Amino acid sequence: MHSDSPNDSWAIRFAQFVQRFGTLKLSIMFVVLSLVFTLGGSYVIRVSMGSQVQPDDFISAVVLTMLSAPWVLYFFSELIKQLENSRTNLKEVVSQLESLREEDVFLNRELQSNIRQLNHEIEQRKQAQEEREALFKDLEKEIQDKSEQEAQARRLSTLLRSIIDASPDLIYYRNEEGRFAGCNRIAELMTGKTEQELLGLTPKDVYEEELARQIVASDHEVLETNASITEELWLRFADGRRRYFEMKRVPFFDKDGNRLGLLSFGRDMTERKQAENAAAKASTDKTRFIATISHELRTPLNGIVGLSRMLRDTELSEEQFNWVSTIYASAITLGNIFNDIIDLDKLDRDKLELSLKTISLKDFTEELSSIIRLLAADKQLELKTTINEPLPRLVEIDGTRLRQILWNILFNAVKFTQKGHVSLTVSSTKPDGDKAYVTFVIEDTGVGIPESEIDKIFAMYYQVDHPDHQSATGTGIGLAICKQMVDLMKGEIHVSSKVGKGTRFEIVLPVQISNSPMKVAQLQVTGLNILLVEDIELNVMVAKALLEKLGQKVDVAMTGQEAIDKVRENQYDLILLDIQLPDMTGFDVASTIIEEDLVMQTPIVALTANVIKKRDEYLENGMDDVIAKPIKKSRVIEVFNELFHAPPAPLEIDGEVERPEPNKTLSNILDMDLLQMLVDTIGDEMVRASVKVFQEKMPEYMEILQLSLSADEKSEVCSQAHKIKGAAGSVGLARVQRIANQIQQGDHPTWWENVHDWVEELQMAVQHDMKALHDWLNEQQVDD
Repeated sequence: MHSDSPNDSWAIRFAQFVQRFGTLKLSIMFVVLSLVFTLGGSYVIRVSMGSQVQPDDFISAVVLTMLSAPWVLYFFSELIKQLENSRTNLKEVVSQLESLREEDVFLNRELQSNIRQLNHEIEQRKQAQEEREALFKDLEKEIQDKSEQEAQARRLSTLLRSIIDASPDLIYYRNEEGRFAGCNRIAELMTGKTEQELLGLTPKDVYEEELARQIVASDHEVLETNASITEELWLRFADGRRRYFEMKRVPFFDKDGNRLGLLSFGRDMTERKQAENAAAKASTDKTRFIATISHELRTPLNGIVGLSRMLRDTELSEEQFNWVSTIYASAITLGNIFNDIIDLDKLDRDKLELSLKTISLKDFTEELSSIIRLLAADKQLELKTTINEPLPRLVEIDGTRLRQILWNILFNAVKFTQKGHVSLTVSSTKPDGDKAYVTFVIEDTGVGIPESEIDKIFAMYYQVDHPDHQSATGTGIGLAICKQMVDLMKGEIHVSSKVGKGTRFEIVLPVQISNSPMKVAQLQVTGLNILLVEDIELNVMVAKALLEKLGQKVDVAMTGQEAIDKVRENQYDLILLDIQLPDMTGFDVASTIIEEDLVMQTPIVALTANVIKKRDEYLENGMDDVIAKPIKKSRVIEVFNELFHAPPAPLEIDGEVERPEPNKTLSNILDMDLLQMLVDTIGDEMVRASVKVFQEKMPEYMEILQLSLSADEKSEVCSQAHKIKGAAGSVGLARVQRIANQIQQGDHPTWWENVHDWVEELQMAVQHDMKALHDWLNEQQVDD
């Protein structure tokens, strides 16, 4: 705040006084004071001068004062006014100056703040400049490092590309759209296109149609599951060469996990495939050789066995009888060695199977004992045979394999026993329903087996090294085959022995008790209106002819939907329903027509060529019964009589004309019972027509089977084999049916390892067995 100057303070105070007191009052007071001062002054001057004071002196002084006082007063008033105005103006100026000073102070402070801010910004910019310079240096260094890295990456990329191109493996990769995005030199040679030419192409633009479809399907699987797959393919090179590749396809991703496409790696496995084919051919040749030798040797061997058996029944001297018995037993021994060799070959190829037949355990044991007894007698040994009753009279078992098991063990017992006896004991557990466990115990008083050797005797080609019995040698395969056969029969074999005391073998086998052979009853119902649902024309022809011969009326549906439509439109007495149809399963058909209440009282009988499920499972799915294909007359009569509650008819043996038993080879490839039934039931011409349809359809069936197998379509292969099995069964081609049944069993643990052999075997069987079937039909002279 500005302060007044000391020199101006009285004037300002006087001016302020005048301003407060008032000009008029002050003027009057000034005039009065002037008059008093003038009068007083005049009087003092007169008195001091000694003059007489005269009134004129006062009058002149008053007049003079009155004349000068207004002007003085006016001047003085103006002066005061100007002074006050000046003061006021000065005050305003001072106030403005003060305001300006304050504004200047504010501006000065703001300027100082701005200067400080500017200094701070300058400092920051200086620091930023320093940081920028440091960053430029780092960036320059990083650019230099990146340049070196890029150069190194280019060198590594060139090296990697050289390695990939030098690799004998096929390498390529495709993007998400399935188009080629890169490849190596082998891929270029295979496709006949450069990498630049391949870019953007799809498999369909590069490969054959069938191969392209398979590759696209595999690619789709990889991209769907984000998992790698491996498959083996025959690929054709641009120069026409075909090579066998093991292809592995894997999805690949960027660093953020985004999938870019898939990589394919292919290793040339042609040499391995050729080696496998050579090994398979060698195995086939070995099998063919063994089969040929076996056949060629068995023919004279059977003559030796038969003639020696006949000679034993003639009048011979004791010496001659012993000689013939030795020949007889030796021939049988040689035959069993052949069996071991053949079964060894089957075990190597995992093709050893059981053939269950009904046998009498008692007769079986006595027959086997009679032969072993000859061998024992030749060494002056006693054979003790014991059958512990009760023993099931008839059981279902593979008699050939059982005979082979027991023969090997009994033969060894005789061979390794110098004196004493060999015993065979047969016993059985109490039947549990239709099953029982039969135990065979073979004991001898021979040299025995050291305890350290017992665990090894079932190994292939292993022979116990016994110093006291060097003369007893063998192939070393008998017990190994016995063990594998017992395992195949789901049985157990145990052995215990003491050196010098003898050996004990115990074999426990589960068996199914066989019922008496069933007799054929007469059909008690005719005139049924039957819907036959079957998709194979040959099966339709055979089944329809059989049913019509039995006096029934037959309507046919080839698909599940057609069957449903027919049931909606017509009323049937019986529905014969195939389980495997082209558009749906038989279970789906049954479910639909049952839900729609279309079969209130109409029985549904399942037709199936592959009865894997139990009968109860078919019943649970809406079926009233099951008939296995190929359809047999006896089963049809049995089911029809049961379903339509016909009164029990006297059972009788089916009155067919007795015919000479066909030879075993023909029985192995043809279902003689079925063929004879078909000829007797539907007539020779209808059977020939059925065979002709089968012969016309088989090339198509086999072509589809081969294509499906080439594409590794397991389900399609099994489905097609199922059709072939059903068709073959309908015309009595038993061997073709068995092979097709093997092919359709996709859940077999070694299916992939054997299916190619089975298909080849099926092809050969069809060609061979069709001729045998035609020959058999030409020999028949049966009136329809």
